Amino acid sequence: MRELLSALLPAALSLLPLSAAGAGLTEEIFVKEITTPEKLEYLLSLPKDYEADTEKKWPLIVFLHGAGERGDDLQKVGVHGPPKRIREGAELPFVIASPQCPDGEWWTEQPVLKLIDHLEANFRVDPSRIYLSGLSMGGYGTWHFATLAPHRFAAIAPVCGGGVPYRMREIPHLPVWAFHGAKDTVVVPDESARLVESLKKNGSKTVKFTVYPEAAHDSWTETYQNPELYEWFLSHSLARKN
Repeated sequence: MRELLSALLPAALSLLPLSAAGAGLTEEIFVKEITTPEKLEYLLSLPKDYEADTEKKWPLIVFLHGAGERGDDLQKVGVHGPPKRIREGAELPFVIASPQCPDGEWWTEQPVLKLIDHLEANFRVDPSRIYLSGLSMGGYGTWHFATLAPHRFAAIAPVCGGGVPYRMREIPHLPVWAFHGAKDTVVVPDESARLVESLKKNGSKTVKFTVYPEAAHDSWTETYQNPELYEWFLSHSLARKN
């Protein structure tokens, strides 16, 4: 009988769960194919002379709106920022793309970087002069995508936004001009200030921070009306890509 038990014991143990058998750790992998299409609707503005020279490449501004402009009505996107300037008749020497975030969602969930790939592939965009800017929720998005793609942008201008200070270690090289209203109670000025301070601690020499003493949450009207912002964008470029 003892001999029979000795013969059966190894076979019985092989039928036990791994944890019961003391088999230790196994290496596994989970894979799921994602087939959901990604899309962003956007307003597009081409510079006045875009068709005059079919070889010329143009700087690109991608503008991210605030939470109030989410939805499926693209005309809402034009109420602030660069698209508002275009509606008012301003002639800006940029390709300007202003995507719309779906209702109830956030910029961090949207394929903004893939939109930029699309714009580069379908329009004459200078890859060394791609700029990102946004207000409020779009300001948060501006900081976010800059740290996701730290060498994609020539400069960024987040307006009354915020983010994660430790991620500023990804972009100390990136020219940043941040804006905020001193009386903002929706997104308090410290949300921008702490990111600016973190950039400086990480060695940034190119960060600027403008605080409007009398402005509340609307720090964007003055910002985007200021021609110096667009001149500042154009003063920055990446090493030209081949």
